[in-house]
Amino acid sequence: MTRRTWSGFWSELLCLVVAWPSACPAAERHVATDAELRQALPTLRPGDVLLVAQGAYNGGLYVEDLRGEDGRPIVIAAADPARPPTFRGGGNGLHLVRPTHVELRDLVFEGATGNGLNLDDGGGRDGSAHHLVLRRLHVSDVGPEGNCDGIKVSGLDDFRIEECTVERWGSGGSAIDMVGCHRGLITGCLFRYRGDLAANGVQTKGGSSDVTIRRNRFEQAGSRAINLGGSTGLQFFRPPLEQDAGGSHAEARRITVEGNVFIGSAAPVAFVGCDGSVVRFNTIYRPGRWCLRILQETNEAGFVPCRNGEFSDNLVVFRAGELATAVNIGPNTAPGTFRFERNAWFCEDRPERSHPDLPAAETVGVYGQDPLFRDADRGDLRLQEGSPLAGKGADALPQD
Repeated sequence: MTRRTWSGFWSELLCLVVAWPSACPAAERHVATDAELRQALPTLRPGDVLLVAQGAYNGGLYVEDLRGEDGRPIVIAAADPARPPTFRGGGNGLHLVRPTHVELRDLVFEGATGNGLNLDDGGGRDGSAHHLVLRRLHVSDVGPEGNCDGIKVSGLDDFRIEECTVERWGSGGSAIDMVGCHRGLITGCLFRYRGDLAANGVQTKGGSSDVTIRRNRFEQAGSRAINLGGSTGLQFFRPPLEQDAGGSHAEARRITVEGNVFIGSAAPVAFVGCDGSVVRFNTIYRPGRWCLRILQETNEAGFVPCRNGEFSDNLVVFRAGELATAVNIGPNTAPGTFRFERNAWFCEDRPERSHPDLPAAETVGVYGQDPLFRDADRGDLRLQEGSPLAGKGADALPQD
């Protein structure tokens, strides 16, 4: 046997040894049926790319420990992005438990009865789910009733959700619901539903921190388009509360909401039991009841009151006939610790009533100036050239 042949033999043998699965060469695989897909998913190894042909596939997919590596992610994607596969039904369209270094790309999930996607750490609260990328996914018609989410993520760290569309999730759920998630970016997404439901657009709770929600569009994305914090059972916090330094607990910390467009919703922005989060350079158009809320829903010992929020450089356009108050303040909060800076406020039907009643004095606010949107009736909230508010709102967010 030649040296080259021996080399090939040992390489093949090595790939059969379970102790070194990452030594196997990466593979590009194609699947076109349910059976092929379900057979392939649990066998994927670091660097593998699974390309799924156009067509309808059954939801209810469940995979544990799908583990890529740094620089060698596992990719599950449409074979043809212009004709993505559709996963229909199931309790969860796709449920990944303890995934690491995985990318999902150009896939459609519809009609799940529980969650469109469910990505979690298996309840271990041990950081075993991390480095996920969701790109150009379309999730719709989940539930439709109750606490059902478009994308449910629990205990997920170091993640990106990019250019996804989520529509019509559960009437009491969220388009994206995060429980104890850290170091994430949600950008370029569209969230669309009804503003008269108890649903949320994006929710960060259960000890979530260091998440940025940037340059997305929220169209009637539930009653609270952004829920900065929320209400979580104490046993679900990540990290566990006993590990949280100092015992000053919060539902969320250091969440940044910037460069987004909000249309409708009872309250486009709600600070709920969070500590030190920033909402800046957003365009908010015609909120249904309040521009923002400051609430506290978790009142157990050791939790700080909702505090230290910043609301700055936003462009808020409302109608007096629709708004109850600019800011709704609930009990057990610290509204005086919030900062309001350089926001522009315009009341369309009563410009003389543009100055909002805020819980703290605003620094350099602008009141009563028409922003001159390009075509607000058609949803185009970009500013016309020469707008007096060119430095405010989503258009003005500095480039990364």
